[in-house]
Amino acid sequence: MITCFQSVFRKVSQIERSVQIGNRNYLALAIKDFKDGISSIYVWPMLGWLEIKQRYRRSVLGPFWLTISTGALVAGMAPLYGRLLNLDISTYFSYLAISIVVWLFIAGIMNDACTAFISAEGFIKQIKLPLTVHVLKMVWKNLIIFAHNLVIVVLVLLFWPPVVIDWHLLLMPLGVLFVAINGIWIGISLGLLCARFRDIPQIVTSLTQVAMFLTPVFWKAEMLGNNLWAAEWNPFYHFLEVVRSPLVAAPAYGFSWTVVLGITVIGYAATFVLFARFRARIAYWV
Repeated sequence: MITCFQSVFRKVSQIERSVQIGNRNYLALAIKDFKDGISSIYVWPMLGWLEIKQRYRRSVLGPFWLTISTGALVAGMAPLYGRLLNLDISTYFSYLAISIVVWLFIAGIMNDACTAFISAEGFIKQIKLPLTVHVLKMVWKNLIIFAHNLVIVVLVLLFWPPVVIDWHLLLMPLGVLFVAINGIWIGISLGLLCARFRDIPQIVTSLTQVAMFLTPVFWKAEMLGNNLWAAEWNPFYHFLEVVRSPLVAAPAYGFSWTVVLGITVIGYAATFVLFARFRARIAYWV
């Protein structure tokens, strides 16, 4: 009887060790995929640019149609919402232009993250590439669109310049960088989940639309008065703030950067666990 229990115990221990080794191998493969994807600097920038060129093939203005539509949105909404909110048009115009351009960057990453792997089905099933490449392509594409839309911000600031030229302006590209860095783990996690559950993209799209009105994009957070906590509990607000604040002469306070850094660390930790566990199944789900 004792010998029987000892043999069972040894088998259980062997199984536990094999599971632990397997988990470490899965995590190592996930990290390797991530490293190989980032180091494929000659692949994902080209794929992102080609996707934009394909979208606007035979168009004279190309991706600048996005700039024109965004500019028309700002020009139409700024006078109206400025009057409705009793705000000075000269300062509100630049605030709204910057807010919309940054929000479209964030929302574009959120929506495109859902189809990061689904839209790359042909590549995943036919070409041996790190899966992270498809997420980096998505983030790079949205960075290019953001760069095109920055033309609107530059034009608006020429007429209504609230920008104070000091060291705080350096925080703006840093904020854009952190939005892009977070876009990678969002793309991996949402891309994986949406490949498995095809209802999630519709849910994310709906939540993003609602979040646009709950986040201080068209209105200012200080309008909430004692209810400012409602904005501070909104993670979108902090990502918006670290990019927008240096351009509206109101540098982001430390709490926004603390939230962004905290979300970055927690997001990557959770994503690597998820990616390590289900990375091998993505090819079967897309």
